[in-house]
Amino acid sequence: MRRSWLGGLLGAAVIGGTAAGAIGAQTGDVFAFIPSGGRTLLSNVLATNPSADVTKAMLTGKHTPEEWLAELQRDAGTVPALKSLDETQLKTLASYLSYHMPLPPDQGADTAKADWSKQLPVDGRDMALTHCQSCHIITVVVTQDRARNAWLGTMHKPSHIGIKLTEQQREELADYLVLNAGIPIDQIPEDLRAGGATY
Repeated sequence: MRRSWLGGLLGAAVIGGTAAGAIGAQTGDVFAFIPSGGRTLLSNVLATNPSADVTKAMLTGKHTPEEWLAELQRDAGTVPALKSLDETQLKTLASYLSYHMPLPPDQGADTAKADWSKQLPVDGRDMALTHCQSCHIITVVVTQDRARNAWLGTMHKPSHIGIKLTEQQREELADYLVLNAGIPIDQIPEDLRAGGATY
């Protein structure tokens, strides 16, 4: 696959959108059109200092995505940061929690001083920006509305299997894309449009 100008510029993107930050200090987040992943959603919620019980439940629970979604919907009644999330964001957060919680005890020990945006594991958006752009512009990925099996099928093709992701990370990335990809092309900045390219 052809390496796009942006993919080349940002191919060394590091975790958590700092690639956008490298450019974005002057221009803003060039990838702002891509929905937040679970790491960002969770760190934003934790930054609002929900109750100790809610924080502990989020960081130490182990549930399926469906169970997490029910918990988040319940907690939205008392946690404004959760109440402000739409259904897709809640599902994205529930999926992320199902992959990464509970945190190791030492990682969630001092919740008051934690910088969650740096401390939490990467999410599907992080992986898409870090790995997908090494070969093609991110728009090729985020404009496609595909089923989970289709995403996983692409990730297991010879052209993609060399990407350094574990099987769990591939599944997490697929789940993120099922929920958040399919972005209409007219919502993509013109300079980032992929000209109809696909897999």
